[in-house]
Amino acid sequence: MEVLVMVTTESSKSNALQMAKLLIQNKLAACVSIKQIFSIYKWNNDIEETKEFEITIKSKLEFKDFLIEFLNKNSTYDVPQIISKKYHAEMKYYNWINKTI
Repeated sequence: MEVLVMVTTESSKSNALQMAKLLIQNKLAACVSIKQIFSIYKWNNDIEETKEFEITIKSKLEFKDFLIEFLNKNSTYDVPQIISKKYHAEMKYYNWINKTI
């Protein structure tokens, strides 16, 4: 049984928490994990170094397009990181996700 795992980032813990709560409230995710990371990337021809918060979203495969739309609309970034992959899930976890959202 396959589930969707989507990863995005936010610039602050409060933004990440708000995003996570909205995803759960709108039943777009069964679980959202947040961890602090340090990113180095190129933006407007400058190399940026910054603290960010990585948001990992566990959801249903069929919610992928809704999640992309939601993240594009609600992200504080001009170009939000939105990457996803489908994973095989153990049956109990798969059933929990499908029962939760």
